[in-house]
Amino acid sequence: MKLFSAHIEDLRSLYISNLKKALDMEQKITKSLDDLIQNSTDPELADAFRVHLDETRGHVSTVESLLRTHIGEAATETCKVINGLATEASDTIKDATDPGVRDIALISAAQQVEHHEIAVYGTLRRWAEILGLDQDAALIESIEAEEENADAVLTQIADRVNLEATVQS
Repeated sequence: MKLFSAHIEDLRSLYISNLKKALDMEQKITKSLDDLIQNSTDPELADAFRVHLDETRGHVSTVESLLRTHIGEAATETCKVINGLATEASDTIKDATDPGVRDIALISAAQQVEHHEIAVYGTLRRWAEILGLDQDAALIESIEAEEENADAVLTQIADRVNLEATVQS
């Protein structure tokens, strides 16, 4: 049951609402990445998570700045999708007892998050373009590119880690 309405009346209000959800998403990912780093046994994977944590902190700052520009504050709305993905990742960390399998599961959970972020930022970028918010679009496009790169890095690591875990089984 929803207690408050976001009052989405037009594309601009939909854009702002989704920026607020993106901020909530990035803040939650910042917290989750610490768990992924601590539970990674593969050094390259842990390093990739550390790099992306730094990028994610930058994403938080960028989205906060965009919101301050548009509405005067860096308010959030709950991103329900990231709540589910974070819960799934947390459960996987607890359930995977073999370190190699846990690393595979961490990569899978992280890539699910990356794919969601890519979709969110691709949508926000397009809406910013339609609204004539060229500076917003450029900033969002840079976040989207970092998310795509993080996904590509995880894929490269997964290619090796998946094989190593298979050999150890």
